[in-house]
Amino acid sequence: MTALDSEREAIERAEAAPLFELPGTDGETHALADFDDHEAVLVVFTCNHCPYAKAKFGPLNELAAEYDDLAVVGINSNDSKEYPDDSFEKMVELVEDGTIQYDAYLRDESQEVAREYGAVCTPDPFLLSNDDGEFRLAYHGRIDDAMSPDEKPESFEMRNVVEDLLAGEEITRGFRPSRGCNIKWKDGSVRPE
Repeated sequence: MTALDSEREAIERAEAAPLFELPGTDGETHALADFDDHEAVLVVFTCNHCPYAKAKFGPLNELAAEYDDLAVVGINSNDSKEYPDDSFEKMVELVEDGTIQYDAYLRDESQEVAREYGAVCTPDPFLLSNDDGEFRLAYHGRIDDAMSPDEKPESFEMRNVVEDLLAGEEITRGFRPSRGCNIKWKDGSVRPE
């Protein structure tokens, strides 16, 4: 297994976030606009099986529980035909057994949403701010400084950025890449064209 860092070739700070409408594990379809009652949305491209993604289930669950004005939305874009552990059914199981407790866990079967955001690895977090009903990228970067699944974090960077954003402060923190398994693209590439 090779780790891949998220890259700068994603949407840029202050850019309008690509819209989406995706099926969720709760049986509902969710659009980005459905979260416009929140000041911020943390969109995390993740999956069920990657050890890097699994290591962040707990920190993401904590963020979802702790901040009323933040919605945590997991999006699984992996090819589930080649990687059955990333199937929608397995996603539902992880939510039902309490392993994943995000505000929503969504399936990007076409992989278009991951492509539009420029996501490359799992997890790949994008923190969006609500700018009068339009979501814009406030920060793209790692959840914490634990860069391998067996490390314990010392710095909870995303939590700090979320707190700054919810306090109305300008986010100036530089890009700190996340690390994880590559998104499993249906064409077998490491990154989409």
